[in-house]
Amino acid sequence: MSSLGKGGAQRAAAMQSVMLSNLGYDVHIVTVFSDIFYDYQGTLFNLGLYKSDKNSVLNRLKRLMKFKRYLKHEDFDFIIDHRSRVQWYRELLITKAIYIKPTIYVIHSFEKSIMFTKYDWLNRYLYKNEIMVGVSEMIANYYRNYFQLNHIYTITNAVNFEKIKKLADEKEDETISNRPYILYYGRLDNHSKNLNLLLEAFKQSEVINENIDLFLIGNGPDKEQLRQRAISLEIEKSVKFIPQLKNPFPFVKGAVFTVLTSAFEGFPLVLLESLSLGTPVISVDCESGPKEIIKHEYNGLLVENFNTKALADAMNSFIFDNELYVLCKGNTKKSVQKYSENETARKWQTLLNSIK
Repeated sequence: MSSLGKGGAQRAAAMQSVMLSNLGYDVHIVTVFSDIFYDYQGTLFNLGLYKSDKNSVLNRLKRLMKFKRYLKHEDFDFIIDHRSRVQWYRELLITKAIYIKPTIYVIHSFEKSIMFTKYDWLNRYLYKNEIMVGVSEMIANYYRNYFQLNHIYTITNAVNFEKIKKLADEKEDETISNRPYILYYGRLDNHSKNLNLLLEAFKQSEVINENIDLFLIGNGPDKEQLRQRAISLEIEKSVKFIPQLKNPFPFVKGAVFTVLTSAFEGFPLVLLESLSLGTPVISVDCESGPKEIIKHEYNGLLVENFNTKALADAMNSFIFDNELYVLCKGNTKKSVQKYSENETARKWQTLLNSIK
C-alpha cells in the first residue's frame, strides 16, 4: 500500500491487515511512504524510511530492489496490491518483474486517472488476465468492460461496527460548539471531495437560520482555500474546521447527519460508519459507492451530483421534515449489517482459497 497514513484506500488496506491476521494469515505490510496513522496488524516493512530527501531516480530504484529482495526472501503465497498504478514504466516493471507470486490488484476508485496509467492498451496488457478486486459493484463492472478483464470480483470495504461503537462512546471535545451540527469528515481536497459544493449548499439552505453549524473534520491541501471560501460566502461563523482526529466517531454519533459531496469515490467508508452509529447521511450520487449504500428516503438521501440546489433542498428536508428524518434514522444501523468485518473477511478468504 502507499502508506498507513491518511486516506480511504489506506484505511481500507489497514483494516484488511487486521481481518486477515484475525483469520490466521501471516500478514506483512509494505508501505511506499513512511507516515503511519491507522491501526494495523502484521509485520511492517516501511520503504518510506529509505527515501532520500531528493528522492532521486537512483534512490527509487534502490528502494524497488529492496522490495524485490523482501518479496523473494519471505516467499509469500499471495500479494495484495492496494496502490494507485499510474506510472507506466513503474507498473510494467513491478507487474512483470517484481511480482512473481499470485497477485490481487485492488481498485479503490472509479476515477481511472488516479488508479491506472494513461495508456489503456498498456492497462489491458498488464491486467487483462490478472486477478482484480473492485471495492464496489460499479467499479468492478466498469473496469471489467473497459479493460476486458477476465478475473475481477467485488469485495466491498469493511467496518468493525463493534469497535466504532466503543470509540463513539468516548468523550468528545465539548468546547467546540454547544449547537447542533452537520458533519463532513475526510480529506480536505476540493478536487476529489468537492467541498465548495458543500459550503455553497450550506449557504443556500435554511440550516444556518436554525442555528445549526457545519463541522469539517480533516486535513488536506485545500484547508485554507476552503476557509477563505466560507468567509466569502459569509458563513464562517457557522463553519468549524477541526484537524484530523484519530477518533472522529463521537462527532459522527452526535451529528444531525453527515454529508458526502465527492466528485468521485470508490466505496466511501464514512457512509458506512455514519449509518452504523445511527446517523443518517446525505450524499451526492457520484461514481461509485453511494447508491450501493444509500436507499433514498430509507436510510439517507441521495441527490444529483454537482447540483447545489438539490443538496441544499436535501439538507432542508432533514431539518424540516421530521417524519422523513425519523424514518431514515430508524433504518440506519440495520441497513449496513452486510458490510460487517466478518462478512468481508469471509469473501477475502474465499477468494484466496480459490487461487492456485
